[in-house]
Amino acid sequence: MAGRAHRKRITDEDIEKIDGFNPYTLLPWVLMVLSPAHAVIGGSYPRPVAALCGLGVFVLLYCATVLTAFQPRFQNGRVPTVLALVLVPVTGALAGSLPHALLLYSLLAIAGAVVVPDRGGPLVFIGVPALAALTAYMRSGHSGDVVDAAWSSFLPGAITFVTLKLLSAVGQLRETRQELARAAVAEERLRFSRDLHDLLGHSMSVIALKAEVVRRLAPTDLDAALAQAADIEEVSRKALAEIREAVSGYRETGLSEELARARSLLSAGGIEPVLHESGPPLPAQVDLLLAWVVREGVTNVVRHSRAKRCTIEVERGSDPVRLSITDEGSAAAAATAASCPDGNGLQGLKERIAAGGGLLTAEQTEKGFRLAAVIPAQR
Repeated sequence: MAGRAHRKRITDEDIEKIDGFNPYTLLPWVLMVLSPAHAVIGGSYPRPVAALCGLGVFVLLYCATVLTAFQPRFQNGRVPTVLALVLVPVTGALAGSLPHALLLYSLLAIAGAVVVPDRGGPLVFIGVPALAALTAYMRSGHSGDVVDAAWSSFLPGAITFVTLKLLSAVGQLRETRQELARAAVAEERLRFSRDLHDLLGHSMSVIALKAEVVRRLAPTDLDAALAQAADIEEVSRKALAEIREAVSGYRETGLSEELARARSLLSAGGIEPVLHESGPPLPAQVDLLLAWVVREGVTNVVRHSRAKRCTIEVERGSDPVRLSITDEGSAAAAATAASCPDGNGLQGLKERIAAGGGLLTAEQTEKGFRLAAVIPAQR
């Protein structure tokens, strides 16, 4: 499972690194015209000026076809197609008369591969090699030359066509992944807003109703009004606890982020933070559980300990992983922290750690209070 997950992660990263096809990588292939040009200059053709002009026209048509096929203002129009169609007779004329000019069909195949639509593969795979084979047969009549000409024009076109198809598929995959990510974010936002509405709707309605009752009863029955006010306080506390639970489930933070928050919170409360960390990164689930311990433990230290110093130790290198939070507060404050009845406090934290296969202990020390968690690194 780990190996498959690792391979998948690498694949996703590779996909994100692919920005698309660069048309300029196809332009250096035009240097293939140097072979027939060198033969013409060496005297192998009786009209060298006309031959070189023809090769120059071929070069211009090839470069224009490749570049316009990737330009946004031209790629969906007729300009690349027209240029490629004009390139066909120019290639045939040059390849049929100039020495070593059958190589030009390879460039024609490349130009055709970037112009044809998605289903135009047969035009590149069959049409251009057939023209090259026909031209080679008319020039020499040897079967070996025919096969060489067909193969040398088939391979570049096929490679270019398949590469463009793969890059197009990668682009569509990236767009699909981005759309799925946007949809997931929208769905999560909708879920969270729905949860908050469900949590707050009833509670706020009860609070508003009881507040109206208090306003009516206050002038005539003070005791009844106070009872209603106590109910409002209870409902408000419950609503606050539910909101905290919903928010904590919506945005989980890791241990590193929680330790940074703890340092800031302790310093703001006039408590000297002392952090000791060792060992490699932890599995995600263990990391989140320890983050909960740090969050709850440091909150209790700031609220109850009246300490001057708090030490947080994290031992990641062992199995089980160990974390401890020790303050140097008063004994009375330590007793208050140990007996805190808050449902989202130590009791809830113990249940969360136990569900993760670990153990949470809270005890008084000679100088204050110590909260310790032991969690298996591998489950």
